[in-house]
Amino acid sequence: MPRFCQFIALYCFLLPAAAAVEKPNILLLFADDQAFDTVHATGNSEIQTPNIDRLVARGMTFTHAYNQGGWHGAVCVASRTMMMTGRNLWNAKAEEPRLKTEWVAQKKLWPQLMSGQGYQTFFSGKWHVKAPVQEIFEVARHVRGGMPKQTDAGYNRPKSADDQEWLPWDKARGGFWKGGTHWSEVVGNDGVDYLQTAAADERPFFMYLAFNAPHDPRQSPKSFVDRYPADQVVVPDSFVPLYPYEIGSNRIRDEKLAPFPRTRHSVQINRQEYYAIITHMDEQIGRILDALEETGQADNTWIFFTADHGLACGHHGLLGKQNMYDHSVRVPFVVCGPSVPANETNGSRIYLQSAMATALELAGAGRPEHVQFDSLLDDVQDASPNVTGQAYGAYVDVQRMITVGHMKLILYPKIRRRLLFDLQTDPLEMTDISANVDLLPLQQQLFAQLLQEQDRTGDKLDLAGPFPELAISASN
Repeated sequence: MPRFCQFIALYCFLLPAAAAVEKPNILLLFADDQAFDTVHATGNSEIQTPNIDRLVARGMTFTHAYNQGGWHGAVCVASRTMMMTGRNLWNAKAEEPRLKTEWVAQKKLWPQLMSGQGYQTFFSGKWHVKAPVQEIFEVARHVRGGMPKQTDAGYNRPKSADDQEWLPWDKARGGFWKGGTHWSEVVGNDGVDYLQTAAADERPFFMYLAFNAPHDPRQSPKSFVDRYPADQVVVPDSFVPLYPYEIGSNRIRDEKLAPFPRTRHSVQINRQEYYAIITHMDEQIGRILDALEETGQADNTWIFFTADHGLACGHHGLLGKQNMYDHSVRVPFVVCGPSVPANETNGSRIYLQSAMATALELAGAGRPEHVQFDSLLDDVQDASPNVTGQAYGAYVDVQRMITVGHMKLILYPKIRRRLLFDLQTDPLEMTDISANVDLLPLQQQLFAQLLQEQDRTGDKLDLAGPFPELAISASN
């Protein structure tokens, strides 16, 4: 065989292996209940997040990343099901009964699609999706449920500054301390260990590390809690003793973690523990990032850091995530990768589930037909802080939301109440301007866009009946 032909034959033989090596590793660092405004590098001077700050410095922060909502109180289930399937909110709910059967058999879930592209797949942490995690990941360790069985943290606390019945660092209380090692540390241990194993494998890896933090019970070592003296924790400007509207989530489990009416002290304690467990999780993230660098895999790894949804934690008289305010629907979202500009921001409104579509494109799978979220590969080259696009939100049949430009419309159809906020002048959503008659045409326009988003996401809830004054223009 001529030498040239031998070279071509060798090249063709080696090409598949070379292409596999060129595929980047994918690492998803996934928090639980972490609001968008809980990162030091993006504006919260009160909290300590040095390792999330490392990611912010290395990559692009999407300042307006959203979760579409939930179909029951455990909003995390909807968020994670959307992440695994790529389906919009209500379409994901419709598919949930078939995840264990048709979806697994057809290999349509995110880790299965990555495996199909030659990836080793690994999971540790919170799962909370109705699909068999052990069947769809190559390796799954320490699979956790939604939260620990309720510890003796109790509800309706703290009642006073002298309340010492609950100590978040007390390992005897169980919760995240069950087994003696904090669950965040377990995820950190698993991540570091697997990175060392993955370095010896020729295949690229897809790692999904899902912390239960900072979900309640918000436990962490005493040294972390001590960093945030309760009497020095800032109470949000939007604090009120009670939320004024019955929105279908006022007295559910999440909301019972502080007394009614709310006290400023109870909010300080909740936020103290919230910040402490985030900083403790941040330390585990640092260990994982260090291991990535020590094993020589950092330069060829794309990292996504985000959370399943946010949390009120004292804003607006609320504690939970079952509401449509930014603190509960917006999440931190940072992307780092070989071609991602460093220390840049992008104000485009996105959904956090775009991490899945982006990873699939990086892996060479494109966007499968069933995936409805968009890849961000083009967006990561656009370093523009201007807020653009729109976002939709929903919580069961009691709340709907649309935000476009700098305006935001929230609807409570059960009580026929609407709220309108100008996010440019009122970013904390404290002044409802929906009663301004001059703004009715704007609200009608937002309502029409909301109806379009309902159709796109499979939302069948009737809004025209409760809000005929808004539906006028939508029907024209």
